[in-house]
Amino acid sequence: MARHRSTSEIINFDEGVIKPIGLLNKATVPQLWMSFKAVSGLTNYKHIDLSEVHSVDSAGVVFIEEVASELIKSNSLLAEKSFDDVIVNGSDEVLNSIKIFSQRDLPERPKRVRTGYFERLGESFLLGKSGVIEILTLSSEVFYWSIAALWKKKGARKGSLIQQAGLIGVDSVPIIFLLSFIIGLILSLQSAVQLRLFGADIFVADLITVSMLREMGPMMTAIIVAGRSGSSIASEIATMKVTEELDALKMMAINPIRYVVVPKFHAITFCMPLLVTISIIVGIFGGIIVAVSYLGISPSAFYGQMVKALSMKDLLITLLKSTIFAWAIVIIGSFYGFRVEGGAEGVGKATTLSVVASIFAVIVIDVIFSLIYIA
Repeated sequence: MARHRSTSEIINFDEGVIKPIGLLNKATVPQLWMSFKAVSGLTNYKHIDLSEVHSVDSAGVVFIEEVASELIKSNSLLAEKSFDDVIVNGSDEVLNSIKIFSQRDLPERPKRVRTGYFERLGESFLLGKSGVIEILTLSSEVFYWSIAALWKKKGARKGSLIQQAGLIGVDSVPIIFLLSFIIGLILSLQSAVQLRLFGADIFVADLITVSMLREMGPMMTAIIVAGRSGSSIASEIATMKVTEELDALKMMAINPIRYVVVPKFHAITFCMPLLVTISIIVGIFGGIIVAVSYLGISPSAFYGQMVKALSMKDLLITLLKSTIFAWAIVIIGSFYGFRVEGGAEGVGKATTLSVVASIFAVIVIDVIFSLIYIA
């Protein structure tokens, strides 16, 4: 019979038996496997003798299972034999290690079926359709309970409106103040450089007023609120669902939308127009600073030109647009919060998706209003 010995004599092939010697671990298995693959005539071997194996780790167990599998495949006499029939003379410690690390009893991983393009397209359509139905249903319930809550106080948290107004509105003022002021400065400075070339310095007041009133004020405020408060709404509701607090509310006959979403809806509806107004005023103030310091325009001249550029139509559209922005942020945040699945990872995904979807919705709504305004 063939016989193979390495320098450390870690494996023997003799008398129809494959006999590893010493340790079977990640350090010795590569050399053992090379020795085994170099042997020809596997039909002559019927057993793996573990009498001289002192210890075995997970790598050694994999080696033993692979060698046993090769022997069973190569020898027709072993066709009806099992893994346990091929292994002989193993100590209790070694056999126990094989039992712990063995992967023979693990269920086979299901094969991944590759879907076709049209199947994926259809699945996306059905998921999109389901999402649209869910968000429309949620919107109808939010509007219903928001109106009903004005007369029915049952099921509402005492002081929740003031609390949410503080979180959504008051706490957002500093960041909106700072960013609006910087945007007003940048817009007026960039405009002043170009207008000065044509001697039209005074029209910087028109540009700043109209841009802050129609676009920059409402949109920047909505984006900030979406990132700050929209994410908070989604994460709060998602956490309540994961921790089964929403189920607890239902068990107490309390509508989760009435209890959780409606206070946020009322608060943001009230606060968003005020935040937009602050943003517009601060942005125009930043424009005045540039007009006075860089262009030499007097504050009274800037104010007079600004009043001419203002119109009641612009103001009403801005307030309406900001209110719709607010509703979209709350509904989208609540939608992703209620749809969360899994644990903490699901909460993070829901929060991220709500912010992205809210900002996208704000931009789309702004485009629609712009088209209506131009028409």
